[in-house]
Amino acid sequence: AQLSCLARLLAAKNLTADFSSFPPDLLLFFHPSEVRAETCREFYARASRGNLDLLPRGSSRRTRLLREALSCLGVRGRRLEPQQLGSLGALVCDLEPGSIPASDPAILENLKLCPALTGAQRDALNALLLTGATAYGDPSSWDLQTLQDLGPLALALNQTTLRLVTEAAREDFRRSIAATSSSQGHSQREKSPILLRTFAAASAASHPRLKRSEDCWLCDPITADSIADCVLFLSPEQLDLCLSSDVLVENLETVLELPFTTDTSRILKKKVDEFFPSGIPEEQLKRLGLLSRLYTEQEISQWAVTSSDTLSALLDPSGGEWRDSQVQQLLSRFLALGGSLTGPLLREIGGERLCKLGEEQIQQIPAEAMGTAGQLNISLCSQTKKEQLYRKAREAFASLASTPGLYYCHIWPFLGGAPAEDLKDLANAGVAINMDLNTFLALNPQELQKLSVTDVKNLLGENLPELKKAEHEPLVVSWVQRQPQRELDCVLGIGLQGGLREPT
Repeated sequence: AQLSCLARLLAAKNLTADFSSFPPDLLLFFHPSEVRAETCREFYARASRGNLDLLPRGSSRRTRLLREALSCLGVRGRRLEPQQLGSLGALVCDLEPGSIPASDPAILENLKLCPALTGAQRDALNALLLTGATAYGDPSSWDLQTLQDLGPLALALNQTTLRLVTEAAREDFRRSIAATSSSQGHSQREKSPILLRTFAAASAASHPRLKRSEDCWLCDPITADSIADCVLFLSPEQLDLCLSSDVLVENLETVLELPFTTDTSRILKKKVDEFFPSGIPEEQLKRLGLLSRLYTEQEISQWAVTSSDTLSALLDPSGGEWRDSQVQQLLSRFLALGGSLTGPLLREIGGERLCKLGEEQIQQIPAEAMGTAGQLNISLCSQTKKEQLYRKAREAFASLASTPGLYYCHIWPFLGGAPAEDLKDLANAGVAINMDLNTFLALNPQELQKLSVTDVKNLLGENLPELKKAEHEPLVVSWVQRQPQRELDCVLGIGLQGGLREPT
């Protein structure tokens, strides 16, 4: 809606001619009347790089966009030439299926840009590939590199095409997908099992007596030897029928290295829960990996998380993203069972999530843990929590206080909770602190107002000129208004105005 409104606003102000300065997404919402004939080719080439999904498929606006682009490019009939395809980009995703085999084979590169193809478009794509008259050649000549070069088009291959691909090439491709699954993003991890099942179906059709595939497809009990293939090839429903809980738990690490869909992961979680009806033992919690992210806050509240090793294993980022509410429940459970947050654990938790702990939970953090926690970002903490964490950090680094420069290097992330008295001590330590402006602006506003002009000068050191750039920040304005203008001029000398004037 915002892009549509912006496009109308630009049109109303006659600002649409210089479309090259606008993002492609915005061009999708331009009315055809704003597109000039002499620059329409460049316009649609740029618009085609936008996110076409911003316009619902089949909507009048999206249909009109393709129609106007084809008209601009002089397309007559179904065939599209390479130069026309170069200007259309992802707009070809809405072409009629008949245009795919009728066009220059370069259309395949455009089709790689499509998030999804209709069934009829996939059939047309396979018909084009089966001619062998594309850059990829005849399917019978394809190897691993060819299948990888097809990219997202591999998802559209049907069994007719795949059966022409040699078994060796299919197997190499299957192995390459499985090998790279751990480094794939969520979207690709969801697609990988679909690809694997499609390729497995081709192998099963080519070799109906192939025992491992037959075992899986007939839902015979899955064993340790066949579990990797079966998890990849079976649908979630088949997996639920075939996979026993004990085999899964025994081979959990092997399974969790494989790519599988969200639906499959739910089946795996269900199997784990069936194996441990009285609750998952602590040693087994460490093995859950990405399955742990499927548990609700209520379920997590029952976990036996008593050791820092268990908590660390559960927080390992390789298992995927946790919801904040899950992490809070996990930490609450750990602390309730007598656990203690160490420095390494605090690093894994991170400052943002640390800020969401209750004040009583933060109070349980040992001061020594702050000494090995590293630079936590506590900017989102309440002022009370900042003060709690600062006091713990001050205690942790107390032995460094006699070396102000080194002390500051460790304490600065927590200075948002420091009282004015401590800030003054830093300012008058006799060494250059050179506090950066962001740290200065993150100080407790009430405590900052208590600092003198000399205090601020000593704290900022060589960064003092940066204060001028922040002179309109409310925190700086209120501080300036409390200071004698004479001191601002003579001590700081950076042009800050608005201080107290001496009576004349």
